[in-house]
Amino acid sequence: MAATRYRRFLKLCEEWPVEETKRNRDLGVFLRQRVAQAFREGENTQIADPETCDQMYESLVRIHTNYYKNKYPRLKDTSFTGVTVEDCRMILATDVLKQMEDMKKGTWRKLREKFSAKKTEEDSK
Repeated sequence: MAATRYRRFLKLCEEWPVEETKRNRDLGVFLRQRVAQAFREGENTQIADPETCDQMYESLVRIHTNYYKNKYPRLKDTSFTGVTVEDCRMILATDVLKQMEDMKKGTWRKLREKFSAKKTEEDSK
């Protein structure tokens, strides 16, 4: 029975998309890592709690197939702010978040980082 569970999780991992814009923060990558940890021995892995394992799988399938999105359709694809799904994806991209974090830094902090980086480069020569 563990082999069947393992194959089902592998199939789900194959189908789950990976968003390249969310490096180190993507649910697909996290899912793959967790499956690899949980099934270290592959099909021979002994599952301590099969019922919980099946519940997790079913929950992930519902997320992957947009079960609740389809069950409870929305009238509009925007939130109360008027931001669209595409705008949210762009804002949550790793590169954009990094730029926003850099903008938050104060002038003194930017200068300190700039000069400390130069100092370490000079020291290494």
